[in-house]
Amino acid sequence: MTLRFTLPWPPKELSSNARLHYMALARAKKSYRTACAWQAKAQGAGRIEAERLSVHLVFVPPDRRMRDDQNLIAAMKAGLDGLVDVLGVDDSRWKVSFEMAQEVGGFVRVEVLAC
Repeated sequence: MTLRFTLPWPPKELSSNARLHYMALARAKKSYRTACAWQAKAQGAGRIEAERLSVHLVFVPPDRRMRDDQNLIAAMKAGLDGLVDVLGVDDSRWKVSFEMAQEVGGFVRVEVLAC
């Protein structure tokens, strides 16, 4: 079973380089986690029965500026937690891969494959 959906681009507040008050950071994480969960649900995601998941992320940046891919993964953590909430499979049982797209758009394509 393969699920495909699009999630919003992670906000700059979730960058590991951002320096925010801990409460502002907590609000940004909660907001992004909720937004990703709702986006996934709206696109047909739901609880799945799987021992393991293979999750592939394609980052489609909002502009052509260079991005640090490790920073993108860190910023995406709250969004991935939102997917855990929807899919019901703990992320400790995920194999995550990612790539940067050449196009511009400002979103993250996600492909989930049950193993």
